[in-house]
Amino acid sequence: MLKNSSILITGGTGSFGHTFIPMTLEKYNPKKIVIFSRDEMKQWEMAKLFKNDPRVRFMIGDVRDRDRLYRVLDGIDYVVHAAATKIVPTAEYDPFECVKTNVLGAMNLIDACIDKGVKRIVALSTDKASAPSNLYGATKLTSDRLFVSGNSYTGSHNTSFSVVRYGNVMGSRGSVIPFFISLKDKQAFPITDNRMTRFMISLEEGVELVWHAFDDMKGGEIYVKKIPSMKVTDVALAVDESAKQEEVGIRPGEKLHEQMIGVEDALYTYEYPGHFKILPSINDWSKDKARINDGVRVSENFTYTSDNNAEWMEISELQKWIKTNKNKIGSI
Repeated sequence: MLKNSSILITGGTGSFGHTFIPMTLEKYNPKKIVIFSRDEMKQWEMAKLFKNDPRVRFMIGDVRDRDRLYRVLDGIDYVVHAAATKIVPTAEYDPFECVKTNVLGAMNLIDACIDKGVKRIVALSTDKASAPSNLYGATKLTSDRLFVSGNSYTGSHNTSFSVVRYGNVMGSRGSVIPFFISLKDKQAFPITDNRMTRFMISLEEGVELVWHAFDDMKGGEIYVKKIPSMKVTDVALAVDESAKQEEVGIRPGEKLHEQMIGVEDALYTYEYPGHFKILPSINDWSKDKARINDGVRVSENFTYTSDNNAEWMEISELQKWIKTNKNKIGSI
């Protein structure tokens, strides 16, 4: 599907873009990939990595700018929406700015994609969007709902929207692994709560989920990858087994355990070998055989949370991953 196509990724200079772009260039050989973001310095640095590749283009702009979106989407076939205000404390202290990017930006993108004839759009979401306890999660839940409902908003246009949802991206900028590494041999590792658990996913797995969504989607689906959980205390041990751990208390808006599928979504959720799929409740699309495909309906009281997960990552497994990826952890 993505072969010889024109792809645009919003927020493309972030951690996801740094992995999605080279993987997609290698696997699908698209006609072009346009990186659309608002930080010119990040674009400058990223451009050095692809300076001899005519398939990679850069355009400055912001999803808040509706007119600019209409210009950059000219001739685009597929969009990956990765632009977001995502740091939880930032969202709490600058709530209006978070809403402008995560909610109004999503609305702008939906309108522009429909009007410009984009074929398929996959929006990146987060486990914090399920039963949100902070503003960031609430804005991403709203964004998810907008992209799901956008499929009934297209009229006669042939544009489809879907969402992918996953948890803590290992080694990404601002995440817990590079934070602990920065404190190694300096001070005790702060642990907000010794019981805390998180989902763990690599950037490569996130890219593969987006690829699958593009291939599988009919419109309105939320794809949730099956990924392992880990206690935050074990993440700290994986970074440094000898480091002292200090419990400091949960921060505002933080959850003890993350959730990707709540009981309210169970009625519309189907299970597949490597992922779950939450079907849209509107328009009877949850009963659509093409969307269900070969999925198996989960039980009515099903939840998928980081503490009730069937799959857990061992400390040794994360240590091996850290050793293999040490040169890029926290750098993108």
